[in-house]
Amino acid sequence: MKKLLMLVAVVAFLASCGKGDRGQLVGVKGKKWHPEKPYGMTLVPGGSFIMGKADDDIAATLNAPAKTVTVPSFYMDETEITNSEYRQFTEWVRDSTLRMRLAILADDEGLTPGDGGTGDFAFKDASNEDPSVWEQYVEDNYIGLGETGYEGRQLNWDEDLIWDTEDIPDEYYAEAYDSMYIPFEEAYNGKRSVDVEKLIFRYSVKDIQKAVKNPGLSRKEFIKTYITKIYPDTTVWIRDFNYSYNEPMHNDYFYHEAYSDYPVVGVNWMQAKAFAQWRTLYHNGYRRKQKGRDDVFPYRLPTEAEWEYAARGGLEGATFPWGGPYAKNDRGCFLANFKPLRGDYAADQALYTVEADAYEPNDYNLYNMSGNVSEWVNSSYEPGAYEYMSSMSPIVNDENNRRKGVRGGSWKDVSYFLEVGTRDYEYQDSARSYIGFRTVQSYVGTDVTLNAATN
Repeated sequence: MKKLLMLVAVVAFLASCGKGDRGQLVGVKGKKWHPEKPYGMTLVPGGSFIMGKADDDIAATLNAPAKTVTVPSFYMDETEITNSEYRQFTEWVRDSTLRMRLAILADDEGLTPGDGGTGDFAFKDASNEDPSVWEQYVEDNYIGLGETGYEGRQLNWDEDLIWDTEDIPDEYYAEAYDSMYIPFEEAYNGKRSVDVEKLIFRYSVKDIQKAVKNPGLSRKEFIKTYITKIYPDTTVWIRDFNYSYNEPMHNDYFYHEAYSDYPVVGVNWMQAKAFAQWRTLYHNGYRRKQKGRDDVFPYRLPTEAEWEYAARGGLEGATFPWGGPYAKNDRGCFLANFKPLRGDYAADQALYTVEADAYEPNDYNLYNMSGNVSEWVNSSYEPGAYEYMSSMSPIVNDENNRRKGVRGGSWKDVSYFLEVGTRDYEYQDSARSYIGFRTVQSYVGTDVTLNAATN
């Protein structure tokens, strides 16, 4: 037995030779990394800054004492996420929901692409008459064993969905199509709309903090699955303001093309995080079709420190993204969309929101970091957080604290809330007509810091 083991070891050693490394330590080569600036984002060079109130704490909140912190480089959306961009998310969820229903019907009825009609939307494996060893292994050991029974089965995205009722091919497609819309008795003015309650996005994340603190747990104990209804709450325009006629905004703001470039509102913290997860999934789905390309780093909400660092635009101790201390320029023009002059909303040339790229950007080319809509951040609101959080890439996010940070002030706020050091919050399941968000992505590659850029 010893001779056999020695022989195996020698063969294994000899087999490792001849790879071109000449027995040298050359490291393992992974997939080629092709760094790219995400569309619509700008690179914020990392560095240190003084976080907190730059001026006197006139509101006496005592929640933002000055603290020097350092953040790494990251990409950030140049504008708030717009209605058009968020509609891309809702329409993708709508389409994937219909495709799933069609695939399930095809599976139940034993239909395959060769049958045409609904069969064209069958699961990818439905017509796989000669599966590979791996495909057969996955089918035998995984498919049908999950929570829904359809985990591991791929939808067919190659076929175009049919939305014109005149072209519906068969009764199964008609059934799936009808299930996506509100009932006829709930329609008005002869128009049926998609039942937005059906637009649900499901995703899973690893709770790294829980895993680190509980090393004995199995992997499945710290994988969390979230199921989120993702359509914006358009009723916020009515609920946020009593005795105010805002029905046109309720009816048109999210879906009408006139508002496509305006920031999305009516999105709670959980929906904003779901959008970031979908954006990651959507981007990686494209990259995986190109052989040898690695996944991108996840899109996410910014931490409170990242948001404030980016909002300052490299200006140390500034009150606003443009400096300050005033909200007007030297010609008397307002520099952001907010509530000036004791409620003269139109004095800044805007009544509600404005286009996401309105007004001048700060020195990092970021628009409306103050005003227009407040923005969700990936941090819990803790009044004393600055006292104990780390000075290196700080974040305080307690899943049991439902109060989440919002920063930047909005179209309905006075200038105090536009100050880059002002902190505010809203409950994570609350949607408002004045809260939106933008996303960030960690920068990977050659170090880029503000200090290096200025030396």
